[in-house]
Amino acid sequence: MAEAGGAVLAGSGRWAARMVFALLAMLWSGLSVASTPRVDQDFLLVGAATDQQAPLRACTPHATARLLNRVEVMPPQGGWSGAPQALDVFNVFAGEVMISHGEREVCGHMQDARTRDSRFRAGVGMVVVPQKGNLDPILVAWEPPLKPRWIPTIRLGAPSPVQQIDTARLLVRTACVAIALALAVSALMGFVTTRGRDFLTYVLVCALLVVWQSVLSGLSGYPEPWLPVGRDAPVLMVSITALSYAVMTWVMWRLCGGREVLSGSRRWMMWLALGLCAVAILAPWLPWHLLALTAVAMDNVFAVACVLALVAGLVSLRRGDYQVLDGMVAVVPLLLLTLADIFDSRLLVEYRVEAVQLSVTWFLMMAAYSLNRSLGHLRQQRDEMRQLADTDTLTGLSNRRAGLRQLEQYLQQAKLAGQPLSIGFLDIDLFKQINDRYGHDVGDQVLVSVANTLEAGVRSRSDVIRMGGEEFLILLPGSSADAALPRLEQLRERVTVNASGLEHDGLHVTASIGLAELQPSDTDMAALLRRADNAMYRAKRNGRNCVVDARDELEVV
Repeated sequence: MAEAGGAVLAGSGRWAARMVFALLAMLWSGLSVASTPRVDQDFLLVGAATDQQAPLRACTPHATARLLNRVEVMPPQGGWSGAPQALDVFNVFAGEVMISHGEREVCGHMQDARTRDSRFRAGVGMVVVPQKGNLDPILVAWEPPLKPRWIPTIRLGAPSPVQQIDTARLLVRTACVAIALALAVSALMGFVTTRGRDFLTYVLVCALLVVWQSVLSGLSGYPEPWLPVGRDAPVLMVSITALSYAVMTWVMWRLCGGREVLSGSRRWMMWLALGLCAVAILAPWLPWHLLALTAVAMDNVFAVACVLALVAGLVSLRRGDYQVLDGMVAVVPLLLLTLADIFDSRLLVEYRVEAVQLSVTWFLMMAAYSLNRSLGHLRQQRDEMRQLADTDTLTGLSNRRAGLRQLEQYLQQAKLAGQPLSIGFLDIDLFKQINDRYGHDVGDQVLVSVANTLEAGVRSRSDVIRMGGEEFLILLPGSSADAALPRLEQLRERVTVNASGLEHDGLHVTASIGLAELQPSDTDMAALLRRADNAMYRAKRNGRNCVVDARDELEVV
């Protein structure tokens, strides 16, 4: 009854939540309609004229002094064609970028989209229109990179294709961050549902990697700075990278079965994580050359960790643990990224930000897949344990606890719907003598035969319960006593016929059944069970091998 009440309350809660959401949606729609002016023409004009100038800005002398790396993009032989030239600079992870041609000079900062030409969203760009035959180069300058191989990519061409590639880069970067956020929200819902610590840990990992990707790609400054990065981008990048490497190493080592392959590795992983966290804390106080060395060293350590995780996964596979495939598949893109960096891949240099983000996003997706699969295994184990707890091991029928719970549900449904409910209480006649004469093995065969017979005679397997010993309970929802009586008589006859197939000399199995129907005065199932039990004992006293209706006793009284 408590479970039925809980189900009713849960159902009421869901309906209440739906009503609240519906009311909020109606309220929002009404406010939107009320606050929106009527459209009395064939178009809608929004916005207003502005006196704000373009966000492009010239470089200050202080900023120019730090732009130590310079390159001159020379015109083709014979000079510029006179057509517009678009130049876009990517993969500048910190500091200003200057682009100048002739008297025109602009600077932009990757961590503040307001300082850049709005036509270029993923890089710092400018469109110039040199006169035909002009031989002046386009000058590009930037601050020294933190890592040797993390050099900028400069793309020159017609405005339309250059801007399209720029937009495509922004879409990839934004999509990776959006996927990470969606995975975090999904994991948070899983934590609310299951209270599992792994889900909460995964949410924190996603949040950290979202910040890392945002700083790496410049999305932290798009459309306006929402992270206080500014000039501290290199320091913040090293700190966040250290924390990201710490959690990613721990996750991939666990997914690849490293803890099972190498006993005691948990302690080493803990020391590695603590070391990386210390780097993250001390990064703001490191001089530039130590900061650069630390960034390169962390990349090397992480690459070694990826190799070790892959080796641990291979060892686990040989041991037959195929669940580590999730971790191995997650690590492979990170290793490919490392190999491409070692061999100075031109494609990686050009699309480094996108490659790193895609690899991290793939890592998060595989970790989420592994987490959800582990949750599925836990649910399966829980269901199996619940099934074992509710099932009689010999006959496979529901045991007394599960059966009484099912009867309680039927009772509540019958009262709410005003439908009849009948039960039959069956006891195998002289079962102790069968055990004494033929042995307990034959007794078990008789119990299984009776269980199979009863199960075949009802609509649902859960409607037959082994109450204990040689007693069975038969649930007949929707059946009155008049309709249930012939069904129970038929089951009684089948018990004898089917048991004769056991082929033991002299074995004759019969059953006594007590029938009871739910009465309006029954407040719970105890009275119903008591009447069925009493009717079964009357069947015993009447010579066994019969069905007795509890109403017969009421009529006699």
